[in-house]
Amino acid sequence: MIGLGRIRSGVLVVLAAGVLSVTGIAPLNASAPEVSLRPIDRASSRAVTSTATLPQSSGGALADLEQIGLVTPDGLRPVVRPVSAQILAAAALPVDLVPSVLDQSLVPFVRPDTVVEQALFKRRRQRKGSVCGDIEIQGKAIGAVEAAMPGCGASDAVRVTSVAGVTLSQGSVMTCEMAEALKNWVSKDVETAFGRRNKVVSLRVAAHYACRTRNNRPGGRISEHGRGKAIDISGFKLEDGTLVTVLEGWTSRETRKPMRRIWKAACGPFGTVLGPEADRYHRDHFHVDVARHRGGPYCR
Repeated sequence: MIGLGRIRSGVLVVLAAGVLSVTGIAPLNASAPEVSLRPIDRASSRAVTSTATLPQSSGGALADLEQIGLVTPDGLRPVVRPVSAQILAAAALPVDLVPSVLDQSLVPFVRPDTVVEQALFKRRRQRKGSVCGDIEIQGKAIGAVEAAMPGCGASDAVRVTSVAGVTLSQGSVMTCEMAEALKNWVSKDVETAFGRRNKVVSLRVAAHYACRTRNNRPGGRISEHGRGKAIDISGFKLEDGTLVTVLEGWTSRETRKPMRRIWKAACGPFGTVLGPEADRYHRDHFHVDVARHRGGPYCR
């Protein structure tokens, strides 16, 4: 059966079974090639790896290949890599290496046992000094705090000395609820507020537990300080020794942005956040507490 194709530029293309005819060109054989285009199967490893098939008349080419490790005397087999001189030299070095030697070496060294022991001892000390069941809250449990006036006092109080590795300028009495909120605020936002290369290492505490009324007004409601649920922070000490106070840092061109980030980040972990713009009583510190308000966190 012959099919008739389209006529292009006066050339009639006729397709037939196994035959292609073009006007003015002799027909071509369309049968499959006698030689397969598939790769030939690899011969046995013995035949391929035999050194007898390698050229011997190229001025010692086989010996050169053997010398560089590409060929073994019995064939093209991989040679086991010998232990390098660098690894041998690293193994011979003493355990207490100085930093300069570590910087020069390209081989990682096994951590000395003394470093592992120090890390374990440090974690053990932290666990021993932790409170509220959190290793990142360091301090001492003091139990119930007696009330000096109605509405004050706290049960199961703790005296916190550091949270998330950031120390407090003085041991601060608070509840575990307050300690957890303080740790979350410090670890997520405060510690790196002034840069990851100059972290906050200490908080200056202006006030913690105190059985008093709000803003010390006579006849006022008991402050959250009187329940162990509040703390006042007046400054942040950085790694380089700089102390950024709330009074000056709030308006300083260099620190006002991070100070406002710190204040804004506190609104969430804490129920009440008061800063320099809240009123004249908080011009020089941040007041944070875990009081609950019907309308959500109160932040000014």
